[in-house]
Amino acid sequence: MRVFERSGYLTAKITDITAEAGRATGSFYKHFASKEALLEALLADLLAEGDASAEMAGHGTDFRDRAAVRWHVAAFWGFYRRHRAIMVALEQAALVDETFAQRSRDMLAPDLGHIADHLAALDLPGDRLVSASLFTVTISGFAATWLSGANRPDLGRELSDDEAIETLTTFLHAGLGGAS
Repeated sequence: MRVFERSGYLTAKITDITAEAGRATGSFYKHFASKEALLEALLADLLAEGDASAEMAGHGTDFRDRAAVRWHVAAFWGFYRRHRAIMVALEQAALVDETFAQRSRDMLAPDLGHIADHLAALDLPGDRLVSASLFTVTISGFAATWLSGANRPDLGRELSDDEAIETLTTFLHAGLGGAS
């Protein structure tokens, strides 16, 4: 993760990863067939963390309720903040490797279904999985923009976590048909 944070996924080398871990390069291949296999294992760990967070107090399941939307926005915002390097690495790997991109989509499908279930009580057009993908892409794109680790003079100012969560919650809840 430190190597991905420092170098980015695309330019990270296995030798960089093993040197950071204080291991011989050959030992990497005893555990992973490739850098993509390492990233897939990291994604599996992240998904397990996400499953555990769904069991936490406050997890609402009806997105007519603004508090339920806010809980999901806040949970993802904190998750992205903690795991930004891996999230960026996943995006980079998916851009250059369609097989990895498909495997990632397959691994993320249950989470997308989870969000689609939360949309069930809303009167939304089209397929709930399509709406769920709009919801998740909006959250992840917003997080990627504002939590990029770069100063944002192009956007005029910094954004506090609370302001980001409240703004995104209001935007999504209104877009889903809730009151603004």
